[in-house]
Amino acid sequence: MPSNITNEEKTVNEPESSSESGRHDKVKLEVYGEEMVEKVVRLSGNSGRVYLPPDWVGCRVKIIRLD
Repeated sequence: MPSNITNEEKTVNEPESSSESGRHDKVKLEVYGEEMVEKVVRLSGNSGRVYLPPDWVGCRVKIIRLD
């Protein structure tokens, strides 16, 4: 994968502050990139881990939590 690819991310809608209720409102994000995979984060010690294809090593990625 080329390393000179630029990805852009912009927030279209920002949720109103709802810290009192503890809810997390969703925002719409637009991301430009080369490939996308959808995975489930697995427990790994005291953190989470996501395995990605080996040809992605050294490439920039963005992780977006869906739920």
